[in-house]
Amino acid sequence: MDRELVIVLDFGGQYNQLIARRVRECNVYCEVHPYTLSLDKIREMNPKGIIFTGGPNSVYGEDSPRCPKEIFEMGIPILGICYGSQLMSYMLGGSVKTAPVSEYGKTELLVDKKDSRIFEGVSEKTIVWMSHTDYISQAAPGFEISAHTADCPVATAENAEKKLYAIQFHPEVLHTVEGKKMLSNFVLGVCECAGDWKMDAFVEHTIKEIREKVGDGKVLLALSGGVDSSVAAGLLSRAIGKQLTCVFVDHGLLRKDEGDEVEGVFGPNGQFDLNFIRVNAQQRYYDKLAGVTEPEAKRKIIGEEFIRIFEEEAKKIGAVDFLAQGTIYPDVVESGLGGESAVIKSHHNVGGLPDFVDFKEIIEPLRDLFKDEVRKAGLELGIPEKLVFRQPFPGPGLGIRIIGEVTEEKVRIVQDADFIYREEIDKAAEAYKIENGKEPSWMPNQYFAALTNMRSVGVMGDFRTYDYAVALRAVKTIDFMTAESAEIPYEVLNRVMNRVINEVKGVNRVFYDLTSKPPGTIEFE
Repeated sequence: MDRELVIVLDFGGQYNQLIARRVRECNVYCEVHPYTLSLDKIREMNPKGIIFTGGPNSVYGEDSPRCPKEIFEMGIPILGICYGSQLMSYMLGGSVKTAPVSEYGKTELLVDKKDSRIFEGVSEKTIVWMSHTDYISQAAPGFEISAHTADCPVATAENAEKKLYAIQFHPEVLHTVEGKKMLSNFVLGVCECAGDWKMDAFVEHTIKEIREKVGDGKVLLALSGGVDSSVAAGLLSRAIGKQLTCVFVDHGLLRKDEGDEVEGVFGPNGQFDLNFIRVNAQQRYYDKLAGVTEPEAKRKIIGEEFIRIFEEEAKKIGAVDFLAQGTIYPDVVESGLGGESAVIKSHHNVGGLPDFVDFKEIIEPLRDLFKDEVRKAGLELGIPEKLVFRQPFPGPGLGIRIIGEVTEEKVRIVQDADFIYREEIDKAAEAYKIENGKEPSWMPNQYFAALTNMRSVGVMGDFRTYDYAVALRAVKTIDFMTAESAEIPYEVLNRVMNRVINEVKGVNRVFYDLTSKPPGTIEFE
């Protein structure tokens, strides 16, 4: 498929895939590659622009990642972000040193070069997200300083003639208020991209690829009922129909009544042309998780059991050629498989299968998409909006929303608390919409209850209690790579607190988590 291309070269930044996502918001296709990508390969790919990511290293370190200096002479526009900006400056004759004052968090940026193409339509004073210890102490020859902060004299520098731009802050994260505009200015303005990459083309292209790859083979899909696996099922069903078998593993760690809901949508009475198998494995998971408290260990156990169960089901149904999974970009980057990035957490559906599992290959039709792109693909496939816009739910389920050991009783507590919380949020949002004709500004993109491992003294009636604390989480986000805590009205939170304490046995305190991402994660492990 012929399309314009922007390349992101990864120097170890955690936001490598997020940068790509921002480029795609401009309707320009973008791929992430390691910084070691050869110049010959870059020429072959013929990108309209290149973006350097951030990274944890110092550019002046002996073993720090670098690219050939000739890349700056290829005539391709280049945008360096954070480490990428320092690398560009350092390699082209500027000075990079340890900053007298490190910057981390939201910072006021002052635009010095009003006619900079990067800052076209951007406020002269704006808020950006800084995260650096080193800084550009002197811009490279031929570069003009175009913005600064109180502690960073070269927050942005550019050589407009050669279309080289160095940006110390992170325009890709939501905390940079006008970051999307800056990246759009680079992609559509400096790189002169037309912005003609659309989701309908992706869907049709992917269906064609699946048909060609699978042929007359059989495919087994790990179906959780979440957005990702559901859209993957839709793509596969459209491509190969009954050659697809979906295995839904009810591991006892789902939201309240969710197992039956999944079966209602994808089972024999549902709308999809596929084979559906439900495996009730609740006790098997509880036994495996007994005594395990560390979140990464819980993820691995849950993931391994998925693989074992799929292997068992594959043997029951006969020859299966491919395993399909709803892996998406954030899964990949957070598992440390996106170039140079460090591992944040593992995902049970990332990284392939052990050699002894009897499948030819894994099919991951959504591996290149972010969450909102997955939803767009789902709508293109005709999947009902209610399912497409369902809240994300992690593969390990409530196993990572329970701090400490997972038990059947703790699962019951968090299921009941979570149901109450989501019900009250939805009721309040619906009431607001009826009254005002629109969704409330506080409406979160994801909201759930988690169970802490904290127990404390409480009083209920005339009795002393010693019970658990439930934590409520609600965030607003576009891409699930960055997020802000949602400002849920106090009266709603108060109703939730009252209901949880009165209706959920074993709980005597309710907390609200205000942490943004970064530095926290959206999940509560």
